[in-house]
Amino acid sequence: MMESPAPSLEEIRAHIHSLVAEYYRLAFPPHPRETDQVVPVAGRVFDVREVQHLVDSALDFWLTTGRFADEFEKRFAAYVGVRYASLVNSGSSANLLALTALTSPKLHRERLRPGDEVITVAAGFPTTVNPILQNNLVPVFVDVEHPEIRATYNVDVSHLEAAVSDRTRAVMLAHTLGNPFDCEAVSAFCRQHDLWLVEDCCDSLGATFGGRHVGHFGDVATCSFYPAHHITMGEGGIVFTDSSTLKKLIESFRDWGRDCWCAPGHQDTCGKRFDWQMGELPHGYDHKYIYSHIGYNLKLTDMQAAVGVAQLEKLAGFITARQRNFAHLRAGLEQLQDVFVLPDVTPGSEPSWFGFPLSVRPTAPFNRRDLVRYLEDQKIGTRQLFGGNLLRQPAYREKPQRVVGDLPAADYIMQNTLWLGVYPGLLPIQIDRVIDTLSRFTRG
Repeated sequence: MMESPAPSLEEIRAHIHSLVAEYYRLAFPPHPRETDQVVPVAGRVFDVREVQHLVDSALDFWLTTGRFADEFEKRFAAYVGVRYASLVNSGSSANLLALTALTSPKLHRERLRPGDEVITVAAGFPTTVNPILQNNLVPVFVDVEHPEIRATYNVDVSHLEAAVSDRTRAVMLAHTLGNPFDCEAVSAFCRQHDLWLVEDCCDSLGATFGGRHVGHFGDVATCSFYPAHHITMGEGGIVFTDSSTLKKLIESFRDWGRDCWCAPGHQDTCGKRFDWQMGELPHGYDHKYIYSHIGYNLKLTDMQAAVGVAQLEKLAGFITARQRNFAHLRAGLEQLQDVFVLPDVTPGSEPSWFGFPLSVRPTAPFNRRDLVRYLEDQKIGTRQLFGGNLLRQPAYREKPQRVVGDLPAADYIMQNTLWLGVYPGLLPIQIDRVIDTLSRFTRG
């Protein structure tokens, strides 16, 4: 009696995928109805494809960046419409690399040097500002638009000219909660003064200004894939650019500062691995061990990238769901504008909403702290608008900085603003619950 042939690796892998699908069905059933009473501010949204991709990568046992990372970088670059995209281990690392690349001696006269100034906003998330300080540069803080005038929570472009000095070399700004800043005005300002522009798109994947994706307007841009963001890999981030020069610098700083640009697992891409002469090194010193920068190791694992590839397939639907949830919330809260400032869309843009910003008017019979406590008691998640006025934060005391004006809008946000969730996992009944809860609270 002949034995049946042993299954091939491909057949075994296909069988594992089918078992993963069965496991997913049992391990991640649809949420029970009682969870409608809980409204998280953010959450992961995934299906069997992410789990299968993750297991598929594990079967490869390629533990650093590999085929899934390559696929993600190419597909992400095509989506946003740029030439190059480089995966990293977090959005914070992406911001660090984007700005650090501009300090490279290989940029010669255009490079950022210690003591140079970078314009940014005071109201935001620390990782848009920290790379400035980490590179021994000086942040120049300007204010955002005042919410009671126009509630975009983005840079007030009328303040930019006052921020320029003979040491100003760059601008680094985030698109707040997925609402683009005035990309036309900011990029025109940078061209006029010959400044680098770094776009922090960590909260705004899929947003457009003038029909173009955010990230197109800067010399270099970043995105984050933390679980709360538009798509997730658990952790993860990406730096993207149209410049081949910047792409090489970004990946050098990401990969220990090495001069070699071979991908992991490859060698002699340049064709002269043992024929380089750099600095005081012996002629022919192995290019894989020549270092042109003081760098880091900020690479992503292929298992994370595998999840990202599956998430990227869902991005269009995620963005549509976020926009739908945002519109639902805004329509339901129109009647409460006597006590709340509702968000405004930046003219000329189509946001890809990360959250729903809401400010308590100073004339309201309650304050933000009262409101946040009530919502949290009702199991409705909230967040502050990140660090509020970062200059009030302990970490930024006694740090090098220059401030333009008194920053009244940043202080207003620090006192009065929060944001609510609009992520794709929310159901209409949950959005209705948020609206009803806010209405009850305002009625006392």
